[in-house]
This record gives sequence, C-alpha cells and structure tokens, in this order.
Amino acid sequence: VYRGSVKDFQGFDANQDAEALYNAMKGFGSDKEAILDLITSRSNKQRVEVCQAYKALYGKDLIADLKYELTGKFERLIVSLMRPPAYGDAKEIKDAISGIGTDEKCLIEILASRTNQEIHDLVAAYKDAYERDLEADIVGDTSGHFKKMLIVLLQGAREEDDVVSEDLVEQDAKDLLEAGELKWGTDEAQFIYILGRRSRQHLRLVFDEYLKIAGKPIERSIRGELSGDFEKLMLAVVKCVRSTAEYFAERLYKAMKGLGTRDNTLIRIMVSRSEIDMLDIREVFRTKYDKSLYNMIKEDTSGEYKKALLKLCGGDDDAAGEFFPEAAQVAYRMWELSAVKVELRGTVQPAGDFNDDGDAQVLRKAMKGLGTDEGAIIEVVTKRSNAQRQQILKAYKAHYGRDLMADLKSELSGSLAKLILGLMLTPAQYDAKQLRKAVEGAGTDESILIEIMATRNNQEIRAINEAYQEAYHKSLEDDLSSDTSGHFKRILVSLALGNRDEGPGNLTQAHEDAKKLADVSSNDSSDSLETRFLSILCTRSYPHLCRVFQEFIKMTNHDVEHAIKKRMSGDVRDAFVAIVRSVKNKPAFFADKLYKSMKGAGTDERTLTRIMISRSEIDLFNIRGEFIDLFDKSLHHMIEKDTSGDYRKALLVLCGGED
Repeated sequence: VYRGSVKDFQGFDANQDAEALYNAMKGFGSDKEAILDLITSRSNKQRVEVCQAYKALYGKDLIADLKYELTGKFERLIVSLMRPPAYGDAKEIKDAISGIGTDEKCLIEILASRTNQEIHDLVAAYKDAYERDLEADIVGDTSGHFKKMLIVLLQGAREEDDVVSEDLVEQDAKDLLEAGELKWGTDEAQFIYILGRRSRQHLRLVFDEYLKIAGKPIERSIRGELSGDFEKLMLAVVKCVRSTAEYFAERLYKAMKGLGTRDNTLIRIMVSRSEIDMLDIREVFRTKYDKSLYNMIKEDTSGEYKKALLKLCGGDDDAAGEFFPEAAQVAYRMWELSAVKVELRGTVQPAGDFNDDGDAQVLRKAMKGLGTDEGAIIEVVTKRSNAQRQQILKAYKAHYGRDLMADLKSELSGSLAKLILGLMLTPAQYDAKQLRKAVEGAGTDESILIEIMATRNNQEIRAINEAYQEAYHKSLEDDLSSDTSGHFKRILVSLALGNRDEGPGNLTQAHEDAKKLADVSSNDSSDSLETRFLSILCTRSYPHLCRVFQEFIKMTNHDVEHAIKKRMSGDVRDAFVAIVRSVKNKPAFFADKLYKSMKGAGTDERTLTRIMISRSEIDLFNIRGEFIDLFDKSLHHMIEKDTSGDYRKALLVLCGGED
C-alpha cells in the first residue's frame, strides 16, 4: 500500500507544466504561489520530466532559474523537490562533509534509514554528480568506530531474508550482552557486525530477546557502553529497525520543538519521505506527541515555505481525529516491551556500616549551637534507607529526649526542609500527608490524588489508609468522597479500597474486557463508558490489563490511551490515562512527570520532591533510564541545571548518579 503523501498528478503534461513555471518566473518578480502549487502536487518522477521539458522548450536549466527567482528556506525546499531522491541524498551528504566541520547528524540520518537499494542508488548518484567516491570521502572526513559503522552501512549489504533462525536470534542477543554489559570495556566490532549486517526482521527479534536476558532495552545498553557520534549512529540504526516512521517522527518533532527551527532537517525529511512513508510518520507523530505534524509545522513556520511544507504533509490528523495501523503497531510494540519483566531498582540502599546511635549524634551535633550543618544532615538522611531513618528517630529520642522531626523542622527551611522531613516519614505516612494536603483547604489538587492513587499497589494503598486514619482521625475514603464528585470520585474511592486483582492475565477474559472497553454503542446509562472503564481499569491486575490493552489494539487498531483521550475529558480522563501509563510502564510515567516538573521557566518543586522521595527505594534507577531514553538528557543533569544549593545536593544524592 502506497504510504506517501505526494502522488502522481492525474492528467499530467510536462510541457504544460514547464510553460506554467516559465510564466510564473517571467518578468519582474515571480508567482511563488503558482510555483509551490505546481511543484508540490507533482511526484518526483513528474518533476524530473518537467525539468527535461523546460530545457527542451526554453534551452534553460529549470533548477538554475528556480534558484535565481526564489530565496531562503523556500528556495531550498523547492530546489530539493526537483532532484531525484538519490541525487538529493548525495547533495545532502556532500554538504555535510564539505568545508570546515562535519554534519554528523545528517550522515547518521541518511545512512541509518535507507534500504540497500537506496544506498546503492546514493553511491552511484554521488559518483555521477561529483566524480568522487563516497566511501573515500567519508573515510577522509570521519574517524574511529563511527567511521567503521558508516562504511558498513555504505555497502548496502544488510541481509534481507525474512526467514529468521531462532537459534541465531538467541546467539546474537547473547553476543551483544557479552560484548557490552558483561565485558570489561566494550567489543564495538560485535555491535557493528550484528547491527550493520542482520536483517531488520531478525534484529527486531534480537532486541526482544536482549530485553528478556538483559532486563533492559538494547538502547539503554548502547547509551551505557558507547559514546559520541558512534553511540548516536547505533541508536539511530536501532530506532530505524524498530520503526523508520517513528524515527522520522521523532526527528521532525525535535527539529521544531523549543526556540528556533532546524530547517535543514525539516526540509530534508519532508522531501525525502513525501513519497515513501509520510502518512505513517504523521500517524506516529500524532500518537507520540498529542498533536499533528500539520499543526506543528503550521505553528513553527511561515509564508510560502509553510504552505509548501503543509502541502507535502498532506493533511491534518488533528482534524481527522483518526488512529492508524502504523501508530497501532508502534503502540502494540510498546505494550509488548512493557510486559517483559524488568527488575525494579531504587537508588537508595541500606547503609552497610549503619549505626543508629552514631547517626543520631551526628545529626544532633549538626543542629546544636549557632548555625546548622546542612551538609552533615544531607549526608546522613539521604544515604540511609527509610527503615534505618526510623531507627535513627528512635535513637535520637532515647539519647536526647527530643523529637528529631521537630528539631529538623526548626533548623531547616524551604525546599530542603520539605525534602529532608519527607524522607524521615515512612512511605505510607508521606503519601497520606500528600493526599491530606491535596484535599484540605480551598480547592483540590487532583493531579496529586491521581498520581498517588493510580500508581500504588494494594499493599501500599492499605498502608496509606492506616497512616491516614492514624494521623487525621478520619478515613481517606471519606475525605476523597467529600472533596470530589461524579465518576472521578468513584475512580478514587475504588482505587482507595486496595482490592485490585493480583493474579496473572487471562486471555479469554482479556478479550472480553477489551470488547467492553471498545463498545461505544451502548445507550444504557447504568453501563456508561466511564463505568465500564472503571470496572476494568480499577480492579484488574496489571498483568491482566497488559493483555487487555494488547487485545484492544488488535480489535480496534486504536491504543487504549488514545481512545480515552478522544472519548473522555477532565479529571476522569487524566485518572484513566495515569492508570494506563502506570500499567504500561510505571518508571516512564514518573520520568515524564519529573521532566514536566523542571522543563520551561520555573520548577514545580512539590512534584519533584514528592517523586524523588517516594520512588528513591523502589524504581528511581529505572526512572533514570526511562528519563534519558525519553528526553535525551539525564535526570541528574536536569536536576543540576534546574535547582540550587543544599536542595540540589540532596536531590543529586537521591538521584544516585549521572547517566
């Protein structure tokens, strides 16, 4: 099935188009609208014929005339559209390695994403256009393992057999693990050989097997074992093997997000993919970034340049409100990956040489007399497990007849005080306190209610209920009921029972549950959409829900999260989405919340503190891994950049390392 956004123009006449372009550029000024309308609505093959007809009719070079008449980004885009794909790639690579410096990102994008045939055509086009050998030029302009991998890709010799050997899949996964994680140093040659030669179908299975035996995705191992441009190249290869459309959707998003636009990247991708997989890219873009590619281009560009890009995009998926097979496949793959059991690890471990009396003395000394030794307090509190901190509280009371919490409260202030005091509470006490703050006073902080109630397991929920009753002499359920309403109240009260099933998934039941979630035809008010989602999302076990979500995708070609966003609103939508994301990948859910707490102007210290405390002994190590996978920067780096003083020091200790 053709998945490009630009198709052959019906009733095409090369001579007529050549004449129209000639007239658009004749005389003073040029009719840019006519030029972009014509060129963006013709396929590349037809544009090449127009160039030939233009030459035959007027004895002039059409590309040269377009360069003369147009300017800036619009000129670059239109001229790029006039070149055959292989010659377009050749020009991009020539520009990337010419002059001072090298555009490694351009080399990576082209060589990691092209098929064998496209690579062969590129090499021939480069030779024809520049009378030079592409391999020799790349060898002269790059170095090390990065150069070696580029040369392997440049051979266009990736295996293309769809028949996969299970034994070889297992062996390759094992070889990659032994070449990296299990080896002192890294055997880069093994990575180059396997990732540079094996077929895409084979490698997808290798990556799945690697996740099972290593307990982490191959991308995370690559980040840990490789570095620099070589690391970026190998990650690009992995992403293209998993989904070329997803790789380009991510490249386009990064080209436009934030201040400024990387126009060279935007142009190159919009031109090169317009007749290959632009529809797939659009679909994945809409699913991953909750906005259409069309709208992001519209917001980020202007003038004729914008109009031409929107024509190449071919449609607005926000307006269509649809969900497509490619996006469904990406979502399904993500569910499958999330179903693989990965060991959860905190960053705070019990201190090996723990002495509660000694720690109590250190803390007392740090707070005695004039001034406070915040460094000593941070050193003790952040490097002890919560169970050890509870022992320190008792030892302090026994030795000094004083309440350590009260002393810390009087000596510390601001964000550091909230962080240290939070660490001294038990996890259940801390969550209970956060929930109490969310419901007391004027207004309710629904985001905190959702975060805690949607992500805690049965045991944690029951402990929170007990801590809440003990601290505030009323039940959590009563406070949630009196402070919320409607379906949102019913969701929270259901979660507060701590009665979620804990068994494995049942495929037959999962299929039935998926059918219930997919049914939009029911008019029975007692069986509303929200009621059906509540009865399944708030009661079924996590393993079972993974199966339900997979069945939902098979049944509807929709991801369940997309369906929730489309069919619900407000706090009910946010609560269900949080449950789905928690089931799918809880560390990724918290990584996203941490990123949002620090991105942009200002810092949401309340969220940052809450998550760093509550996950430090559960899965903060995993959250760090997801953070760098999702945002291409480490949690450590972002905390370091976004916070300051002793608060920052304490957070960085809890973070547990730089990735």
